[in-house]
Amino acid sequence: MRINKFLAELGIASRRGADAIVAEGRVTINGKVAAAGDDVTDADDVKLDGKQLSHKIKFEYYLLNKPKGCVCTVKDDKGRKTVLDFLPESAGRVFPVGRLDYDTEGLLLLTNDGDLSFRLTAPQNEIPKTYLVRVEGSVSPEQLNRLRTGVEIAPNVVTKKCRVNVVETNKSFTKLHVVLTEGKNREIRRMFEVVGKKIAFLKRIRIGELTLSGLDRGQVRRLTPEEVYYLQNL
Repeated sequence: MRINKFLAELGIASRRGADAIVAEGRVTINGKVAAAGDDVTDADDVKLDGKQLSHKIKFEYYLLNKPKGCVCTVKDDKGRKTVLDFLPESAGRVFPVGRLDYDTEGLLLLTNDGDLSFRLTAPQNEIPKTYLVRVEGSVSPEQLNRLRTGVEIAPNVVTKKCRVNVVETNKSFTKLHVVLTEGKNREIRRMFEVVGKKIAFLKRIRIGELTLSGLDRGQVRRLTPEEVYYLQNL
C-alpha cells in the first residue's frame, strides 16, 4: 500500500494532504524518512512526527442527505457525480452502505466498516428503512393492501410484507410512508408500478431510528459514537 493511502485510511489526512505530510519529512518507514510513492506493508514500522502508527484501519462513519442526480458508487464511468463527491476532503476511503438510485434522495450511510455495512444490508437482519413516497392521485384501500402483503415485482420475486401508511392525500397527489426490511433493486418503484401507480418523488428518511434531522440536501456529517453504537446493535 502506498504511504499516502496508508495515512489516508488511518484518517490522518486526505491522500493529497498525506503527500504534503510526507514531503515535509514528518514520516519515517523503518527509521528512514519516507518519500512520495513509498510502499508500506504490515511488517513496516511507520511513524509520524516520531509517533508510531498502528496498521489497524480507523473506521469512519458518515451520514449524507443524498440529493437526486448522483450515483451511489465510488466511481462512475459515465462521469456522473457520485456520493463521495459530497464528503469532506479529509474523509478516508469509505463506501456507501447499500444504494439509492439516481433519482432517489435521502439518508445514506458511508463507511469503511465492512461488518457494519453487512449488518445493515443483510436481508435476514430485517433492518427497517422508512421512505417518503409521493404519487399522483389517490391510492385505493385495495392498492394499499396489495403493497402491504407483498407483490410480485418480477417472475418469482415477491416483496416481503411491509408497512404502508398514507400521511397526506388530496385530488392531485398522495404522500405515504413505506417501511421496508429488505432492499431489492428499485423495489419501491417496482412495487407501486405493479399496482398501477408511478412514483413522482422518493426519499429515504430513516434507517432504524436514525434520521436526516438538521441536514439539507447534499449535506453530510460524521455519526456520533452513540449513533454508531446504536447501528451496531440494531
